Amino acid sequence: MKISNFLSNFFFYSEEENYNFDLYDTPQVNIMENENDHPVSEVKNIFSDVKSNLEYLKIQYNTLINSDIVIRKFRLVANNTTYQAFIFYIDGMVNSDTINDFILSPLMLRNRSNTHRIKSKALKDSQIVSSILAQSTPKHNFDLETYIYESLLPQNSLKKVKEFKPLISDINSGNCALFVETLNTAFDIEVKGFKSRSIGQPSNEIVVRGSQEAFVEVIRTNTSLIRRMIHNENLVIENINVGNVSQTSTAICYMKNIANDNLVSEVKYRINNLNVDYLFSSGQLEQLIQDNGNISVPQIISTERPDRVANNLLCGRVAVLVDGSPYALVMPGILVDYLSSPEDSNLKHQFSNLLKVVRLISFFFALLLPAIYIAITNYHQELIPTELVFAIVASREAVPFPIIFEIFLMEISFELIREAGVRIPSVLGPTIGIVGALILGQAAVSASIVSPILIIIVAITGICSFAIPDFSLSFSIRLYRFIYILLACFAGLLGIGLGLFVQCAIITSLKSFGVNYLASSLEMNSSKNNNTYWVHPIWKRENRADYLKTKKPRIEKNISMKWKKLK
Repeated sequence: MKISNFLSNFFFYSEEENYNFDLYDTPQVNIMENENDHPVSEVKNIFSDVKSNLEYLKIQYNTLINSDIVIRKFRLVANNTTYQAFIFYIDGMVNSDTINDFILSPLMLRNRSNTHRIKSKALKDSQIVSSILAQSTPKHNFDLETYIYESLLPQNSLKKVKEFKPLISDINSGNCALFVETLNTAFDIEVKGFKSRSIGQPSNEIVVRGSQEAFVEVIRTNTSLIRRMIHNENLVIENINVGNVSQTSTAICYMKNIANDNLVSEVKYRINNLNVDYLFSSGQLEQLIQDNGNISVPQIISTERPDRVANNLLCGRVAVLVDGSPYALVMPGILVDYLSSPEDSNLKHQFSNLLKVVRLISFFFALLLPAIYIAITNYHQELIPTELVFAIVASREAVPFPIIFEIFLMEISFELIREAGVRIPSVLGPTIGIVGALILGQAAVSASIVSPILIIIVAITGICSFAIPDFSLSFSIRLYRFIYILLACFAGLLGIGLGLFVQCAIITSLKSFGVNYLASSLEMNSSKNNNTYWVHPIWKRENRADYLKTKKPRIEKNISMKWKKLK
């Protein structure tokens, strides 16, 4: 018996009876939704006792277990008097040299600025007589708060705060808080110094002759990129925090003298009325403020280019930047915007219009080419020449599967290759393309799984989808392409026509921030409108888009090139 117990204990593992962890049986502490995650009762105003302020911040930030919270206690010398004080900040979010040189040194080191005793002003004889009669000595009221603010802190960005909530929000953003004994006011000092990615080239919206700068993850860097392009005092950038827990900073940008006030108010209204715990990207914000989330077509312009945002702001639109996201949102967005490229404004109008024709053809092929192939080969063979019919039949003679199976197999394979090319390291990207397009495609044809003409159809469709400038619209086309394939399989061209009718009806009724989604799409001959699909000569772009209802409808005078008229 002992030998069997020894062997069972040596070779087998048995769980301990007292180990019984179950996530669903673990008791949880219920926290009210409007409690703002404070573990103690909400305290609004800052105390005049420095120890009370320190204890409150320690509880709020869980300093016993948080390793990146820094509290530096010291004695402050002002008017030849010593006061207890401390600074509070988060390590890694601040610039340590700035704190040492412009906060601790002026406050702690003894110099003429903080050891000089402020003398009382000379009193008149009548005041001296009255003070003697009142048996009181004249005193000078020393204002410690004003003295620190005006004389001891040489930091350029400094403000006084009397409540904990805005102060904690700024500390979380990388500021430093200064508390001084006897003062119920804290000093909020901006000393941000966290690392960030440098400004680089756009990765998705590549142009030849345009700007080569792209947004980064720091919101203040992004706003500076916009201000470097728009040197005008009417550019307004308002900050709104979104997220009850994350308190993510968002910046609403617009031209005060151009943008419609109703559009600006609508954007602010939607962002201010978001009740979410966190927000980390502009893609999340786009889904929260768009008009109709059930339709896959994009309704808000998403761009990584500061020059495109600046151009839209000057046209009367509103842009939103999210801290931590390298993409800006521009609203409203219409169908014309997603078929246009930032390169269009940098080229001659003849070249740009040629490219726009190519994009229209690409849009049509990427959406309907596989569906039209299925409809014609299954239901409408009389629409193609006889020789082509014989070629299609001969290519499919050895294929045992129906066309719908072939097309779905190749389309799904193409989507897998596209997704794999995005996810794997960039060095292996071309290898995936070669293996997927050449080896697998050739092997599928040789094995008589698919026909050669179907490989051509899928390849042309994929190339056309890459020609769509906007990533979101390209995704939407890929989704609708599968729907049209099913409609063509069941009803041929009639099914495609029915699908187009329903989709056009839905898009026609769609609006983006009060603007019809098809606005300016049908304006072919409006040579003075700056937002039609077709590009006109730059000296004829005299008016801003009518549907934006801007305060300044005109962009330029009737004669913009005065040098021609002065000769």
